[in-house]
Amino acid sequence: MESNLNANNAVVIIPTYNERENVAAIIEAVMTLPRKFDVLIIDDNSPDGTAEIVRGKQGEFPGRVHLMEREGKLGLGTAYIAGFKWALARRQYEYVFEMDADFSHNPNDLLKLYDACAVDGADMSIGSRYVSGVNVVNWPMGRVLMSYYASKYVHFVTGMPIHDTTAGFVCYTRRVLEALPLDNIRFKGYAFQIEMKFLTYKYGFTIKEVPIIFVNRVLGTSKMSSGIFGEGVFGVLRLKWSSWFTKYPDYSKK
Repeated sequence: MESNLNANNAVVIIPTYNERENVAAIIEAVMTLPRKFDVLIIDDNSPDGTAEIVRGKQGEFPGRVHLMEREGKLGLGTAYIAGFKWALARRQYEYVFEMDADFSHNPNDLLKLYDACAVDGADMSIGSRYVSGVNVVNWPMGRVLMSYYASKYVHFVTGMPIHDTTAGFVCYTRRVLEALPLDNIRFKGYAFQIEMKFLTYKYGFTIKEVPIIFVNRVLGTSKMSSGIFGEGVFGVLRLKWSSWFTKYPDYSKK
């Protein structure tokens, strides 16, 4: 397959809460990539004026920057589900991305994730911190170890052949998002990323990990908490338990 740089078939979903220090720069970084990506910012009523900055960028990049404003902090998972449904309602989008606003994910790597699906034929591509060692910059060692072994734990419990099971830098093809039961996704925080990958794997879709370098945010405040991490630990056990009693459709041969 060939990759048309001007095809208007990809949208990057970026949830925000108090990201005024990053949001203009992350939008500009995506807009100036050699491939055309649209952006959907999903803002959870940030009191710091994040949404107002986005509206300014909508005027600068008409038709390419979109804004969904929600009434408050409703959880990362619900933000992405809302974004997925928004993208699916617009037929031009064949590739839908998850990405953080704080530059921990390098916007240039969107190109690699896109090509893994559009050129190499994967149904899902993952920007992976751990597929080629541990590629994390400026994280405290304790957090590196927690994240790395959390992914190992998820891999062990679920059997998913994925090194970075908690990654939040992902490309989904429309085919995947149309197949998955989005209204039945249970988790809102840390475990949301795991659940989406688990279902994609159980449905038989092709998953490809793309090595990236993850850089800890420089500006703004991290949204990670021990409660979110706990959801991931116990959520994995619930996922595995329920999978024993669930028959999944097989998209590997379709």
